Amino acid sequence: MADNSNVSLQTPEMIAQEIGRRLEQLRLSRNITQAQLALDSGISERTLRRLESGNNPTLDSLIRVLSALRIQQNINLLVPDPRIRPIERVRTKGAERQRSSSPKSSKKINQWEWGTKR
Repeated sequence: MADNSNVSLQTPEMIAQEIGRRLEQLRLSRNITQAQLALDSGISERTLRRLESGNNPTLDSLIRVLSALRIQQNINLLVPDPRIRPIERVRTKGAERQRSSSPKSSKKINQWEWGTKR
């Protein structure tokens, strides 16, 4: 079995395969057939097989399967709550960020062009 502890070094395809493998193991541990989970999720068996193999799963399919397995609350682990922490609210005087800004740089970056030397 591969060591999946360092996800940052894995490709998106590898991560999709690992998610699929974990979903398959969870389904099997609950003694649920692919046909039954697909029916409960509202997706086709072929789509479920593709999701479990990590073969280009869609976000919609993943959410449907998580809901059918009653583990959709785990999305909070995948994408943390973006609300501002109380200390940040004090620093921003209660205002929430509405847009991002570019990083402030003291040096202007010169764009490379053909025919110029660096």
